[in-house]
Amino acid sequence: MLLGFKTELKLNNQQRTAFAKHCGVARHAWNWGLALTKQILDHNKVNPDSKIKFPTAIDLHKWLVALVKFENEWYYECSKSTPQQALMALREAWKRCFNKTNGVPRFKRKGRNDSFTLEGTVKILGNNKIQVPVIGVLKTYERLPQVKPKSVTISRQADRWFISFRFEVEQQQSEHKNVVGVDLGVKALATLSTGEVVLGAKSYRKYEAKLSRMQWLNRHKIIGSANWKKAQLQIARLHRKIANIRKDTLHKLTTGLAKNHGTVVIEDLNVSGMLANHKLAKAIADMGFYEFRRQLTYKCGLYGSKLVVVDRWFPSSKTCSNCGTKKETLILNERVFECGHCGFKIDRDLNAAINLSQCEQAGFPK
Repeated sequence: MLLGFKTELKLNNQQRTAFAKHCGVARHAWNWGLALTKQILDHNKVNPDSKIKFPTAIDLHKWLVALVKFENEWYYECSKSTPQQALMALREAWKRCFNKTNGVPRFKRKGRNDSFTLEGTVKILGNNKIQVPVIGVLKTYERLPQVKPKSVTISRQADRWFISFRFEVEQQQSEHKNVVGVDLGVKALATLSTGEVVLGAKSYRKYEAKLSRMQWLNRHKIIGSANWKKAQLQIARLHRKIANIRKDTLHKLTTGLAKNHGTVVIEDLNVSGMLANHKLAKAIADMGFYEFRRQLTYKCGLYGSKLVVVDRWFPSSKTCSNCGTKKETLILNERVFECGHCGFKIDRDLNAAINLSQCEQAGFPK
């Protein structure tokens, strides 16, 4: 299976300038291709009898070389694979849009999610050096896996640059046979059927006042001025810190679940529907339910454990884990589950987690 690796780069000013140029080329190619493809779609909509074939990534790159590249000499200062990969990513974005799995691609803006992809001669030299086309040798802060990546993606978060690539790893065999049910929640990130409760980081809630204060102080600064750029950098750093704290909590939880259990049972939560509740949307987003499932999916495959996703309509919270009786109604404020049939009392989230673990053993339809 393929595993991704991402680490921070140790750069000098010359390399930072080269990175900014490559980001500019990738952004320009993306925006040019997006404008052209939108014009083609608009033409086909107005003229259904004389439609123009929607271009492939190869067609877009040929037109880019013929129409754009010779007019902008700064294209030749960067690797030729940068605009190629940007146009390939654009074609995949349109493909997802046509399949109705994503929305219409958007134009990119300078300073927002800056990134570019390099393909070609990529070599890992020693423990903390990697060679990439045009730019040369880059240093990292941590040891690199001794593999041969075909391409790398370099991205920026605030004032730091990161490099990422994928490589093939062998799937491990799990020695554990135990089953654990995991119930996600807002009060606690995860409640396990073993009785363990994992509290969420709630990093956004912790730094919400500080972030709001920084944004409020920045409201009257002149856009593009030195003070405005300084304030934007401070805000971006705080956003990065909030995201890193959340990811660290999720990585520790998902790694422990995948390595120490043979089967992990979770619910198929409708996260987008839950975010529609404006009273709970902020707390739900702060927990990172989607990222939890994404990490758990690939880690279970990596460590050889089994991930079971139970249907979202399974009444895990309303069912008594002792006798199996289902309650008709259960409001959100009831944090203790009390069975009217057998009188069993248990924490609401723990009851749901136990039902999930028993559901896998009973073979409930997924």
